[in-house]
Amino acid sequence: MNATSANPIRVTRPTAATKPVRWAADTVATMREGARLRLDYSAQSLWRVDRLIEEIRREGAPYAAVHTVLRGFGAYAGEVVVRCTGAEWWETGGEHWLRTPDGRLWDPVDEARRCYAGDGSLRLLCREAGG
Repeated sequence: MNATSANPIRVTRPTAATKPVRWAADTVATMREGARLRLDYSAQSLWRVDRLIEEIRREGAPYAAVHTVLRGFGAYAGEVVVRCTGAEWWETGGEHWLRTPDGRLWDPVDEARRCYAGDGSLRLLCREAGG
């Protein structure tokens, strides 16, 4: 057996995924520890995330105070889409977005911001991205 056959082929994620995957994981940990909310990367969990964003908005928190949280929720939603559809993270100009296998582009971080403004839904983004 040679060294090549002893090592299985490893599938790696694009480097563009590094930051949003980290933001999503941090959000999952923060929600578990701080809010006692379990996020499991399922499409159903996005109902809870939409509700959390709505609660934050109703509390009147200024955008500057919640932009990092919204980025994390958007990245989490993006990871849900990746896992449900096989999408890939892409990065350009410091912005992170998704490309689904059908070639469509999605910006889940911006969608989280739109949710906070009262004009978006991470749950619906996932459903639309899944076709």
